[in-house]
Amino acid sequence: MKPHSARRLPVAFLLGLTLLLAACGQAKLLYVDQAWVRFSANDDTPSAGYFTVHGGEEDVRLLSVISPAVLRVEMHESVEKDGMMSMQAVKAVDIPAGEDVTFGPGGKHLMIWGINPGARKMGKLPLTFIFSNGDRIIYDAVIRSAGEGAPATGGDEHKGH
Repeated sequence: MKPHSARRLPVAFLLGLTLLLAACGQAKLLYVDQAWVRFSANDDTPSAGYFTVHGGEEDVRLLSVISPAVLRVEMHESVEKDGMMSMQAVKAVDIPAGEDVTFGPGGKHLMIWGINPGARKMGKLPLTFIFSNGDRIIYDAVIRSAGEGAPATGGDEHKGH
């Protein structure tokens, strides 16, 4: 028969291991959600795209956004200068570790030219987000008609592929 204290050792070891693993926590993932596109009423003007990037474990940069269903996508930012609002293209956007960066009306956004009519008919536009760490995240943005507001957000976290 084993001494009473010898039987406690495996239990104490497992308990300690469990606490150690719990202290590590879950790694924060880089992901995109809440992507949507406001379709332009005029075929000669670009549509606008919006989304949120949730930073992961390390600082990264969003280098570009592309789509097989459009002619061109550019990242832009609305800025105020001398009391006037204007837009300027941005080459890349910093995504700090663990922080959210939102592209929304009146701030950072996408300008999207030449959306394929098939994408509009399906009601979604596939976007690929390309990051400095090599990650590529594909997310289907909801297409909204001109004048429609943002789609309701309903816990669609991590829907990127």
